Amino acid sequence: MPVIAVLALDGVPGHQLTAPGISFGAAARHHPHVGYEVRYCAGPGFRTTGAPAPFRLDTPWGLEGLAGADTVLVPGHDGFRAEPPPGVVDALRAAAAGGSRIGAIGTGTFTLAATGLLDGRRAATGRRYAAELAGRHPRIEVDPEGSVTDAAPFHSAAGVLGGVDLCLRLITLDHGEPVAIETERQVFLELHGPAGPAASSGAAATTASAATTATARAPGPGGSRLGPTLRWLEAHLDRPLTLNDLADHAGLTVRGLTRRFRAETGLPPLQYLLRARIQLAQRLLERGDEPVERIATRTGLGTPANLRHHFQHHTGTSPRTYRAAFRSLVSTLTWADGRPAGDAPAAGRADRPVPPHDRRAPADRRAWS
Repeated sequence: MPVIAVLALDGVPGHQLTAPGISFGAAARHHPHVGYEVRYCAGPGFRTTGAPAPFRLDTPWGLEGLAGADTVLVPGHDGFRAEPPPGVVDALRAAAAGGSRIGAIGTGTFTLAATGLLDGRRAATGRRYAAELAGRHPRIEVDPEGSVTDAAPFHSAAGVLGGVDLCLRLITLDHGEPVAIETERQVFLELHGPAGPAASSGAAATTASAATTATARAPGPGGSRLGPTLRWLEAHLDRPLTLNDLADHAGLTVRGLTRRFRAETGLPPLQYLLRARIQLAQRLLERGDEPVERIATRTGLGTPANLRHHFQHHTGTSPRTYRAAFRSLVSTLTWADGRPAGDAPAAGRADRPVPPHDRRAPADRRAWS
């Protein structure tokens, strides 16, 4: 499983520290073939995140956690103008020499620039710091707009919403644009959703988890024996499908079907079926005004009560709240693309989304960079 190592230096903005876990976790939760381990690594002298709501980081990893990581992320921190703490430059150089991809978020680009690895390359930071970065490191071609910049194996960005922009770009490189677009949608649905008790308690937490692991699997490209059955299943979600139905279609015994499902999707058949029903419900809620009763029938969940129960369990919110949050998101994103909210695409119209690494964030998001 790919390892994402996030370097935490003293005074790192809290949202830049947590954005990778949110982004890569969302990618894995909503795409069975995606899996990431997010590893938080405390740098020398780390005490807390920055103001206005500092929190501690409880992690077993120090700089040694960068070694062997597939991707190393370097968020900003309060002391970005000073020399990096002892060992940081060597650890980043060693990670690059070992084949790690390295991404810098916001003023984290200053820390990465101190290694000399960005010399002769294009890089980005927060727009307000672009001129300063160019002045301090004249051998770097600085993007004045803070757009996500690729100079493989190095990547950098202004850090919109704590680096979600950069994380989405890396997900695009790993798994393609459709996965990144869906991940962006899920992240912003969570951000736009109304705060409940869980959200409130999470905001009050003072300690961050050491690592986040999001794993799942899906049929490999090409030679999946389950491929035809999965497509048939998704085309007949309105039916009361059983294990025997799926086994008959796949030409397997129930026991063999269960083994095959676990091997190719990471889930037993009926759990996969339920998740497919919930995902269809999400799409129907997003694209139209059908009542919950009709959606329950089309997804094979039967009754509105059954739909609400399973939807709440899988998404953490009710169908009604989900639909409202999605419409709020569409209004915001269409405004970001230069259209008035009233000109948003009609429900069900297949306007192609703007790739997440190309979309310009509205001012209210940019303020968080």
